[in-house]
Amino acid sequence: MSDLEPLPRRGSRRPPTDDDIIEAALAEDVGAGDATTAATVDPGARGRATITQKAPGVISGLGIAAGVFRQLDPSAEIRPGPEGMWRESGVVLVVEGDARALLTAERTALNFLGRLSGIATLTAQVVSAVRDAGGTSRILDTRKTTPGLRRLEKAAVAHGGGVNHRAGLYDAILIKENHAALAGGVGEAVRRARAARPDLPLTVEVRDDAEIDAALAAGAPRLLLDNMTPAEVREAVARVAGRAEIEVSGGVTPETILVYATIDGVDYVSMGALTHSAPVLDLSLSLEPLPT
Repeated sequence: MSDLEPLPRRGSRRPPTDDDIIEAALAEDVGAGDATTAATVDPGARGRATITQKAPGVISGLGIAAGVFRQLDPSAEIRPGPEGMWRESGVVLVVEGDARALLTAERTALNFLGRLSGIATLTAQVVSAVRDAGGTSRILDTRKTTPGLRRLEKAAVAHGGGVNHRAGLYDAILIKENHAALAGGVGEAVRRARAARPDLPLTVEVRDDAEIDAALAAGAPRLLLDNMTPAEVREAVARVAGRAEIEVSGGVTPETILVYATIDGVDYVSMGALTHSAPVLDLSLSLEPLPT
């Protein structure tokens, strides 16, 4: 095996579809059946479910929420509201169909909507704060997502005005310190990665002046400054002097984002907190009976 030969694979890995995700979520919640609904609601009863936004924010996840209702009642009539825009409150989704199916789907649909809308809302708040402070850095998400939900959570970040970082390990090169250590240094890691996958965007983590110089000499197009203080970031920006894009990462929170995103020369700030620490947006579902 040559130095540049890819690692052996164990077959293609297919990301989960919406149907896969919904089926897993319903299996977890419903199990052998919704005992309460079966005991209290007549077969054939119909209803109208209205999901309402109770706090300001950005809605995301309407597609997956609608899919939950459709999986339990394929003939349900679904009327979604707006998605990807800031709203103070209002109707999010209206579904008419089998009442038993609406009740059984309620919590799973709300879980998806609340989680994804929370991510979109936090992202929108961060992006707005940076813009209002005069910052020009773009806000990136990371791979710190809920297993199985990455595609949906990254869509929520985009709904909030953020920028999606790499989707996974397959669509970009990101050389961290452990990669560099095993490759023989930052410069060697960059050279090997550029030779092996010139088709992919490349970012390399640098920790000091020597690694900055080695990365630039090897042709790295983007440098990742991880866990640096604001003063260290400014020094690194001055040293790079526009020869590569600069991304800041590592423990950035909504409370510290402005310190980094307003530094001249910082092109991107990545925040794992957008997906791993976003609070759920407050939503509710009300159900009214319809004539059969």
